[in-house]
Amino acid sequence: MVLIDHVLETGDEHIVVELTVRDDGLFSSPEQTVPAWIGLEYMAQTIAAFSGFHKMRRGEVIQLGFLLGTRYYESSVDHFPCGALLRVRAEKIIDAANDMSVFDCTLEGNNIFASSKLNVLLPQDSKEFLAGKGI
Repeated sequence: MVLIDHVLETGDEHIVVELTVRDDGLFSSPEQTVPAWIGLEYMAQTIAAFSGFHKMRRGEVIQLGFLLGTRYYESSVDHFPCGALLRVRAEKIIDAANDMSVFDCTLEGNNIFASSKLNVLLPQDSKEFLAGKGI
């Protein structure tokens, strides 16, 4: 399930993407809205795009990443209206030696603002990581 539409900007420590809130997806309601907590998934997919872009740039294979948790998710709205254009920015603020990272994320649209810090695991080899967990 890919929910982001376009990568607008990338840098060494950040990425900006754009998406249109869809009314044909798993999360849309009959009222033509998507719950604001889906903003966390928009942010996570933004981080995945950041990771994939940098792996491709280095000639590496794109790997799975894992959302470990979030802190302080706040949204100015309870729902995103379907059709709304949203811009998501993720900036890496911590990059630990154990493949864990923390990203400061914001989501903005017309009268919409959400923010959170996401903790993610971006292993060098996701297959090896999962095999080590018996998965």
